[in-house]
Amino acid sequence: MGTYSYNFNGIAFDEMKDFLDEKYLRFNKEEFIHNDPVSVPHLFSSKRDIEISGFLTATISWGRRDLIIASATELIRRMGNKPYEFLMESAPDDFRELNSFYYRTFQGTDIVYFLKALQRLYTEYEDMEQLFLRYYKKTGNIIGALSGFRAEFFSCEHEKRTEKHFADISRGAAGKRLNMFLRWMVRNDGRGVDFGLWRTIAPSGLFVPLDLHTGNIARKLGLLTRKANDWKAVEELTSVLRSFDPSDPVKYDYALFGLGVNEMF
Repeated sequence: MGTYSYNFNGIAFDEMKDFLDEKYLRFNKEEFIHNDPVSVPHLFSSKRDIEISGFLTATISWGRRDLIIASATELIRRMGNKPYEFLMESAPDDFRELNSFYYRTFQGTDIVYFLKALQRLYTEYEDMEQLFLRYYKKTGNIIGALSGFRAEFFSCEHEKRTEKHFADISRGAAGKRLNMFLRWMVRNDGRGVDFGLWRTIAPSGLFVPLDLHTGNIARKLGLLTRKANDWKAVEELTSVLRSFDPSDPVKYDYALFGLGVNEMF
């Protein structure tokens, strides 16, 4: 890529890259797993169990991490700790037993629809990767794949309220939880955190999971100028991170997240 002439709040490109690389290596290690929602899909070894538990955990990943982990673990426990088997061997009415589950605004009616939708998708596709790949091949990018995935997910009758739990990036949503889930599934740098199960999707095409904390850190570092935490901000920040590593820009999510949570930057 060569050396960039611009700087970030007075920090030269090469210096900023070294700084971010150092933080990425510091936080992207197995010790990170225990206190992070990614610990829930790490309870499993089979691809489908990891996909299902990862998707459901990512869906409720906002707020305090300890509460996210506790709620996701409880949800998986109610599925007999066998997510794929539970989905495929249950009648749709069986899902109503989870009506009492809730995490903040994600309530019984939402989880029941999510489980019904996942059951239908796993009946039609070998796994979630194949569904995602269908739209990825059709559109050639993550944006189109996420939009197609969402449209198919909500193709059956459902309550309008449930849609807010699956971000619509076509309408400008940042899609933090979806991008985090894709990071888990696609990235594989051998460091033990991300799974790298979806080998048909290139890490170079991923987008950074942007939330309030990573956005604030990125702005303090001069990596992001847009004030709103929306999809345009995701594209801006990811474009800058690609300049540091075109093949794996989302690895710097660890640096931004770690600086905010662990170092109170």
